[in-house]
This record gives sequence, structure tokens and C-alpha cells, in this order.
Amino acid sequence: MPKINVYLPDDLAEAVKATGVPVSAICQRALEQSVRRVAAIRATVLGDLETEDPTAQLSQFTERTRTVVKLAIDRARASGAADVGTEHLLHGMLTEGTNLALHVLRAMEIDPAHVARALANAAPAAEASEAPPATQFSGATANALELTVTEALALGHNYVGCEHLLLGLIGEPDGTGGRVLREAGADLRTARRTVVAALTGYTHLRAQTSTTDAAAMITAAVRQELRPVLDRIERLEQRT
Repeated sequence: MPKINVYLPDDLAEAVKATGVPVSAICQRALEQSVRRVAAIRATVLGDLETEDPTAQLSQFTERTRTVVKLAIDRARASGAADVGTEHLLHGMLTEGTNLALHVLRAMEIDPAHVARALANAAPAAEASEAPPATQFSGATANALELTVTEALALGHNYVGCEHLLLGLIGEPDGTGGRVLREAGADLRTARRTVVAALTGYTHLRAQTSTTDAAAMITAAVRQELRPVLDRIERLEQRT
């Protein structure tokens, strides 16, 4: 059986030794789940979008994230694009309007409305076209979606949300969507930390606030939660 080395921080390695957890079995299960998710996203991005539900294989994607992907496909077809680009994914995220990625942007003091205007200026204008509707994702979009799944896995999450899609778009170097986000002030390192803080604040507020109050309070809570999270991550990075 092939052997794969797994490197751990010193404190985690000591804890693993002390508790005697079955490292091999745990790693195998985690890797199996990860492989299934990556295989599903690759099958989707390489597949035909003319199916009844092009997101059907993305079972780990949340309903909002699947809605964003569908909105992106609709946008690409409406604009007569040859394929679904990262600009369409970003447009879908902004159009959906209720996802956590937008709260993350606000917590980083990036106005989604400003991003929408910048995207409109950067992306080709929608126009009528006799070309066949987009039936596939662009290479940049395929990369962004695979990075999205990777970000969710790296954060230890068993789902793929719009906050992970935001990270995937920012991290993808070639597409219009990522370029617009980076020019608006989003960088991957800060965005990743803000997502961690956002999820901490969201979990706390969800149990205490109504849906009406949650939007504004989540953004405020993220900014409050972000500083100690950043400090902790900074200390861990220094130790590493």
C-alpha cells in the first residue's frame, strides 16, 4: 500500500501522540471525502451545461451557492458569451444578494455595489447574439471552482458556501472576476481570515437575532471578531 507523509505542527503532533487517535484511518476518510468533492467539481466544470440541472453533481454546495452558479450560467447566455466566465460567477454572487460572501466583503470595507459597478465596466456589455448559448465553463472559471472546493477543504468545512466561492475567485489569477475583486481591495489572506471571523460571528448571531436584524449585525460582529482571530492566526503563522 502506498505511503503518504503528513506533516503536523509540533503542538498538534504531540496532542495526536498523547490521545492515540488512529491517524491513518482518519486521514484515509478525510482524503476519500476530499477526492470525491474534487472529482465532482471536475466532472461538472468539464461537463455539458445543457442538462436540466447543471449543478446536480455539486451536492456539497449550499443551495445559495448552487443558485449563484445557475445565475452565472444564465448571465453568460443572456450576454451571448461563448462560455461561463469568472465575471459571470461574480455577477451571480452579487445578484443573489443574501449570501455570506457579501457580508465578508462589507467586513473588509468593500462595498458590493462598488464591485458591481466595477464589474459592469470590466465585463463586456450584454448584447443580442446568434451564437450558441454557453455550454461550458471557461478555464479560469473551472480553476476558480476547484479553488473554491479546496478552500472549503482547507478550512475543514463539510459544505461549500459562497464565502468559499469568494476565496476561489480572489485566488484565481486570470479571470475578470478575481481581477475586479483584487482591484477593489480584496486580497486572499485577509479574505480568508475574514471568512473565519464571519463564520464565528454568524454562528453566534444566528442563535440570538432575527433575520431582519442579522445582516447589519453580522457585518459589525465580523469586524469585532476579526481582530482576535487575526492575532491568533498571526501567532500561529509565526510559530510555523
